[in-house]
Amino acid sequence: MTIRVAVYGTLKKGLSNAHYLEHAHYLGTDCLTDIVLYDLGPWPGARLEASLGIDVEVYEIDTNQLQQLDELEDYDAIEPRNGMYDRIQIETRFGLAWVYLYLLPVEGRPRICSGGWLPGDGRDHRNMNDMEETTT
Repeated sequence: MTIRVAVYGTLKKGLSNAHYLEHAHYLGTDCLTDIVLYDLGPWPGARLEASLGIDVEVYEIDTNQLQQLDELEDYDAIEPRNGMYDRIQIETRFGLAWVYLYLLPVEGRPRICSGGWLPGDGRDHRNMNDMEETTT
C-alpha cells in the first residue's frame, strides 16, 4: 500500500523538520485549494477551508515514517480529536495524500490563503474576506 503525505510547513525542504523526510521519496509539489494555513509563529496549521491555493510538497513514505510524523504532529490515532492535529486524506496530483489539520483555536492568527508559509517571513497575511473585498 502506497502512503503519501502532503506537507506545508516545517517538514518542507530546507526547514527545521525536513530531516523527518530525508529518506522519503519526493514526488513533487502541488497547490491545494481546499486548505488554508494559519501562521502560528514557529509553524503553520492547516484548516479544511477554501483557498486560492496552498503550496505543498508531496512525499511517498512508509508506515514507520508515518508513525514518526504522527508523533511529531501530536496525532492520536485512537482519539484524533484529542491531539493537536488530525490527519485526513486529500486529493493531490499524485493521488490521495495525508494532510495534518490543526485542531486548536486559531483566532487572531494570520490566515494564509495562497502560496505558502515561511518562518518569520513578515508577509501581510490578509484573510480570504479581505482579499475578496479588495477585488470586488
